Amino acid sequence: MLVLYRGEKRWEDRAFRDFPEFLRAGDCLVLNDSKVFPSRLFGTRVGFSGAVEVLLVQPVSADAKTWTALVHPGRKMRTRERVVFNGVEAEVIGRGEYGERTLRFHYEGDLYEWLARIGHIPLPPYIKRTDTAQDRERYQTVFARERGSVAAPTAGLHFTGEILDACRAAGAEIAYVTLHVGLGTFQPIRGEKLHAERFQVSEESAVKIRASQRVICAGTTSVRAVESLFLDRSGETDLFIQPGFRFQRTNAMLTNFHLPESSLLMLVCAFAGREFVLSAYEHAVQAGYRFYSYGDCMLVV
Repeated sequence: MLVLYRGEKRWEDRAFRDFPEFLRAGDCLVLNDSKVFPSRLFGTRVGFSGAVEVLLVQPVSADAKTWTALVHPGRKMRTRERVVFNGVEAEVIGRGEYGERTLRFHYEGDLYEWLARIGHIPLPPYIKRTDTAQDRERYQTVFARERGSVAAPTAGLHFTGEILDACRAAGAEIAYVTLHVGLGTFQPIRGEKLHAERFQVSEESAVKIRASQRVICAGTTSVRAVESLFLDRSGETDLFIQPGFRFQRTNAMLTNFHLPESSLLMLVCAFAGREFVLSAYEHAVQAGYRFYSYGDCMLVV
């Protein structure tokens, strides 16, 4: 764990087991409890040869039978085309601005139960292997409980039950928010907007966050949920945090190392300063820190 001290413009190399040492009474640690579901499907196009890969991103109907999805190969998938997944048919009923498709599943039962049986965990594309049964547990935080993400809130992957107990023992409150990771988190930046992602903050958690002396957010998704809450957004947020943004309630953040030119890195730069963050990244590369989902982390205080 690389620790960045914003005020002093310095950093130090630590281990994540030291994280509870940075907490104290009056703090509130905010965790995103969204749970990854098996949202990747492999099927065949009706009337055509060749396989189709689909990533279900977000349900857009009350019965959870209509979904926004990413498809591959995308250019070939036209409106009204049908795809079959393990005997279940879906129809393409719409196209999005950036190549997404809207799929309507013709299935009588609970679609989530069906996905649990035949769906695949959507591992990041830089992991060059198929998913396994173990990934359903490993690509998940220990506090995940609200189904809906297509990628894990990766800063939360570092926590164990023992670390959480140590955080409480340090005197910190723990509040849970739910922001379902979707296109807004991992798609390339296009203009000044992100795709909206679903989020909610319970009244209990909101009270803890408002009453705390210092808010420490675990992950950029927790930051976006907290900042959206204090900007009076509800239900969905397309909040794009970039340099110049005025933070409402986040006082410290834990985050993994992110891709260049991503909205995630821009958020961290907005919080700690672009030149300082990029210098810290250079140190991280030289020191052999691991990047991406299963990589190391950075605490910014």
